[in-house]
Amino acid sequence: MPKRIFVTGASGCIGHYLADLLIQKTDHELFFLVRDPAKLKFDYNSRPGITVIQGDLREIERVGRLLKTIDHAVLTATAWGGAEETYDTNVTKTIRLLNLLDPVLCQQVIYFSTASILDRHHQPLKQAGEIGTDYIKSKYQCHEQLGKLAIAPQIITLFPTLVFGGDAQKPYSHISAGIKDIVKLVPLIRFFRAEGSFHFLHAQDIAQVVAYLIEHPLQVDEPHELVLGNPMLTVNQTIEEICAYLKQRIYFRILLSMQLADIFIKLFRVQMAEWDRLCLSDPHFTYQHPISPASFGLTNYCASLSDLLRVSGIPKKA
Repeated sequence: MPKRIFVTGASGCIGHYLADLLIQKTDHELFFLVRDPAKLKFDYNSRPGITVIQGDLREIERVGRLLKTIDHAVLTATAWGGAEETYDTNVTKTIRLLNLLDPVLCQQVIYFSTASILDRHHQPLKQAGEIGTDYIKSKYQCHEQLGKLAIAPQIITLFPTLVFGGDAQKPYSHISAGIKDIVKLVPLIRFFRAEGSFHFLHAQDIAQVVAYLIEHPLQVDEPHELVLGNPMLTVNQTIEEICAYLKQRIYFRILLSMQLADIFIKLFRVQMAEWDRLCLSDPHFTYQHPISPASFGLTNYCASLSDLLRVSGIPKKA
């Protein structure tokens, strides 16, 4: 049976991948709230049942009547900078939107947070709410309020790790926009090794996870907070895999220690906020049991760094 799905943030990177998938692979009735429809690169006229609503999350009350009829909501919209706008969008109006949904009719809300507000045991990281950037602090503050809402039992919170994605028809994520510049540094980077580890996931795979959850809602006794990511990679594994892909030989490697990093910071007078220093002091951004399409028996679009480089337009050296 077709669902009525309300989506925010469709003009963003993840939003584009999700919109494409829902339009092409489902017959659900879709409502996209966007500030500027001109930024949409997907074809929202390709089939019936698609409504684009020009509006701002900060004026969410304008669609209050519609929200009362929605049975699934996917909230990807976010503000990145400027303390007042960020808090208003990411906390005040997001909570307002959730309160406008009918907790009896609405079966599921998929809300996007960020893994940056969690420690490695998936517990809220207190420092994120104290010294995080405006974006991270606001996500922490919103997360603290979710459990108090009438619709709380229906909320699935997703915590993306590093998000890659973007092409000629979709906006680039913040990190993907600089991937080709990073590749240019490989002839130098290959001679260093460093402590650190992380997860990543392509926006296409995030869209696959969301689409799966829409069709297979989680049971009450299943975890409703999911960290999104492929299995952990270390910084050194990353360098080695990229070098293998580009056929760049590694002759020797110098350890980049914290002490050496401090010397560079002082030497070049790099300005670092408290949050930056916290991240530098513990560079292992890893989590237990990260979720990807493979977790649900699906095929990942990007399961490895080689896949990521390929779909990012970086040619593999023969």
